[in-house]
Amino acid sequence: MSTTNPATHQPDDPPTDPSATPAPSTPAPADDGRSLRRMQFGWYINDWANAAFSATVLTVFLGPYLTTVAKEAADAAGNVHPLGLTIRAGSFFPYTVSFSVLLSVAVMLLSGTVADRTGRHKELMCGFAYIGSLATMGMFFLGGDRYLLGGALLVVANISYAVSVALSYAYLPGLASPDERDKVSSKGWAYGYAGGGLLLIANLALFQGHDAFGLDSGTAVRICLASAGLWWALFTIVPMLRLPSRAGIAPAAEASAAEGGKPDGKPVGGSLRELARTLRGMRKHPLTLLYLAAFLCYNDGIQTVVSQASLYGSEELGMEQTSLVTAVLLVQVVAIGGALLLGRIAHRYGAKRTILGSLVGWVVTLALGYFMPAHQPVWFYVLACMIGLVLGGSQALSRSLFSHLIPPGREAEYFSFYKISDRGTSWMGPLVFGLAYQLTGSYRSAIISLLVFFVIGFVVLLKVPVRRAIEAVGNPVPERL
Repeated sequence: MSTTNPATHQPDDPPTDPSATPAPSTPAPADDGRSLRRMQFGWYINDWANAAFSATVLTVFLGPYLTTVAKEAADAAGNVHPLGLTIRAGSFFPYTVSFSVLLSVAVMLLSGTVADRTGRHKELMCGFAYIGSLATMGMFFLGGDRYLLGGALLVVANISYAVSVALSYAYLPGLASPDERDKVSSKGWAYGYAGGGLLLIANLALFQGHDAFGLDSGTAVRICLASAGLWWALFTIVPMLRLPSRAGIAPAAEASAAEGGKPDGKPVGGSLRELARTLRGMRKHPLTLLYLAAFLCYNDGIQTVVSQASLYGSEELGMEQTSLVTAVLLVQVVAIGGALLLGRIAHRYGAKRTILGSLVGWVVTLALGYFMPAHQPVWFYVLACMIGLVLGGSQALSRSLFSHLIPPGREAEYFSFYKISDRGTSWMGPLVFGLAYQLTGSYRSAIISLLVFFVIGFVVLLKVPVRRAIEAVGNPVPERL
């Protein structure tokens, strides 16, 4: 497998400091296949590691549990008052997710710029991973009415998760040729769902058998939350050992890249100037921005469905915790096959067409969720399978397609913008979801309000001329789009 990536910066986007010029991505030599496979495996395991936070914490346990903790602290009207604000206890979790993402935007953008400037992608990626894993392990101490502690830990963990994953995405252009990126990206997502699903199996066994272990349900949930942090920390060791420091290049080019990307002695101040230049330069690639706008819209809807599904199932549909965990486990298992299946479809029909088809599937899924009867686990499991079928593929293909639209040498910076609405980092959707519940008191109204994200995202993506967008940034065009 080759690792082709063009080497030149665009004439309209020159670096302000020659010492900060990112080194080009170059093809791996023919005898470097083993090194490339080692890098790919390390990258897959990074998804395996951090997916535990997404699945166990954001998707299953924390939403219902933190909502219960907030209700314990609520006044007679069912409201809590964080930082002097008055909100419904049931809206605290989605509001906190939204707040954490707003903060993470600035951290991601600055971190991506620092990474591209200094070439220390791996160090930053793993550093934030360990900060996030420690915050997640700290959720073991969330109990009673400590909803503010839970909110603070969620903010720290979610910001760290967002930054770490954004930096990991920057490795994709150096791990596969243009025609192979859909396959490699889909395989990474499959690894993620497999890792998250495996931990969920263990957590489901613990939660169902908590009485046999002498634990109450609350303690069992807190152990499950902490286990995600431990899992994340342990498996992050693999990408630490197998990935190069700088993202987006082949191992043979790493040494020369390190010379070209060494810091100038003022990495933060210089990176702030680089960030400002990147923001100005992005306006020179309007087609990339158009695709990014489409993705930010429809994927915000996807991520809100994922992060709020357990809350919707428990509060509106009356599902027990065991049913919620089982449903999310179904999502994880089906998403493995879904990611690989949509990857194969994209190889034949192109990534853009496949993504558009998946968005139609999301609209159908939301409609089913809105009309679903309460206290019917079988139908909830059907909904979980539908989500899993389109979830992994739509996200994996979106990631690989965006990798073609990035000016060479700016992977971490551009993927930081992309990550604003990737796994666990959506903010518009949770805000709309929380407001809809705040105004109506109905989670059904909240879930159907998310349709707007998929419809707008579909329309905008339909208008993106992907081939011209790739040519505009100077990247080779894959055979099928």
